[in-house]
Amino acid sequence: MTTESTGALAGKVAVVTGSGQGLGLAYAAELARQGAAVVINDVVQETADRAVEMITSAGGRAVAVVAPVGTTEAAVALVEGAVSAFGRLDILVTNAGVLRDKSLLKMTDEDFDLVIQVHLRGTFTCAREAYRYFKENNVAGRIITIGSPTGQYGNFGQTNYAAAKAGIVGMVRTWALEMRKAGVTANAVIPVAATAMTETVPYFRAAVEADRRGEPMPDFFRKDLGFGTSADVAGLVAYLASDDAAGITGQVIGAGGDRLQIFSHPVPVVTEYREGGWTFEALREQFPALLEGNLQPVGEKMPPLPEELQPEPQAR
Repeated sequence: MTTESTGALAGKVAVVTGSGQGLGLAYAAELARQGAAVVINDVVQETADRAVEMITSAGGRAVAVVAPVGTTEAAVALVEGAVSAFGRLDILVTNAGVLRDKSLLKMTDEDFDLVIQVHLRGTFTCAREAYRYFKENNVAGRIITIGSPTGQYGNFGQTNYAAAKAGIVGMVRTWALEMRKAGVTANAVIPVAATAMTETVPYFRAAVEADRRGEPMPDFFRKDLGFGTSADVAGLVAYLASDDAAGITGQVIGAGGDRLQIFSHPVPVVTEYREGGWTFEALREQFPALLEGNLQPVGEKMPPLPEELQPEPQAR
């Protein structure tokens, strides 16, 4: 790992929320490899300390700020932690999140509020404090938020998570407009990678098991599905944090396996006009012919697994 004196992010300082393990730790490690000093964030001190040790033992610089993301107080502590430890802040990656998956009628107010608090409000409060610092100190900073395919397509049992991730994308598009004059960029990354959640899904078993053995995932996952490891996403995060990406803002970019995707902003797929407007009667008569063939699908459609990658039946 490079030290802070070399690399594309030499002299930069980054905060990565939810970076004690998993995807967040992969992002923090890659930012450090590129020369940035990193503030690790987690809610468990031991987890955060292990992440810091991993980065520092490889030659990077890192400190920990233990705080549950969501409140303004936590956001202020993260910015102040970066400035206190390293003298400045240049990059914010908002990765912290929780899951409380339940179908609509089973989802409680508490399930909904917690996910919104951490993902959506946490992204909002941390971005607000980072941008405040950037603007007050004339820093052309980078804000990189973490979205999800669920926020793009929807997913069964994830009302709260889908709302939060779709909301993050909406905020990014707004911030790109508001922050442009200050030279600050805001983008959303959509990762498709092996996580603790995908480890439990039989569809991904062959990919997860190959990764555990230290072997490359089968091409079906990496190429056809665009599914890979945390490290496959980390390069995009570091690139968006760099000076090379100064002209990229307001974008939603997916990364997974060997695949990179730029998502389009919502645009109409069909536009029709009717003098006098669209009454109920007019819609009943004309809607099927005009629009029905263009109704949009919901949910992410997975291709069928090749026979050789089918999971073995589990013994009862």
